[in-house]
Amino acid sequence: MRRDRRLKDIIEANLHGFAPSEPDGAQPRMAAAVALAVADEGFGAALEGLPQHEHWSRRAAVILTRRSVRLRTHAGQWALPGGRIDAGESPEQAALRELAEEVDLRLEAGTILGRLDDFVTRSGFVITPVVVWAGSARRLAPNPGEVHSVHRVPLAEFLRADSPVLLPVEGSPHPLLRMPVGNDWIAAPTAAILYQFCEVCLAGRHTRVAHFEQPVFAWK
Repeated sequence: MRRDRRLKDIIEANLHGFAPSEPDGAQPRMAAAVALAVADEGFGAALEGLPQHEHWSRRAAVILTRRSVRLRTHAGQWALPGGRIDAGESPEQAALRELAEEVDLRLEAGTILGRLDDFVTRSGFVITPVVVWAGSARRLAPNPGEVHSVHRVPLAEFLRADSPVLLPVEGSPHPLLRMPVGNDWIAAPTAAILYQFCEVCLAGRHTRVAHFEQPVFAWK
């Protein structure tokens, strides 16, 4: 596990030197938090077309979910565990609570490594991404009311040569950002958060992503 412990140190050091941006307070927005939880083993990722890397980027993984098809919004889509920030909660507290509620992963405050940039959605939310070290995270269980399935996606999948994909969006000066995963793809805001994680936490580049567009169906 020496390489995995080194990866945790790299992520933590890169976040320590990064100043997350926050949106201005000109318009009222609903506050939400998502947990970008890094597990030190990527076993059990049921995806096709994964690259066959043998180093840490193959072993370490990000915990992602597929949203329940019964949800009224964004049903069936890829997502990071997360939700609204309750009154009196910090983004970090909300992210840990959502991890417990959505995938039954219960972590202590000491597992928090830092934050990425806030992302303002077209639907009026401001999302704060919280990076968490999840260790082995061997026992994960989807909450059937919110989550269809839980996936450990190896970091190598987000470092593919064809990632990210930028697509023009009619009516917007900014492109839509997608991150390929297996034979599928993830759209912003989740994709933008994953891309910034790779840039900031893994590569040490202070790349901003708040300007990237979301799919037109999310403009509500």
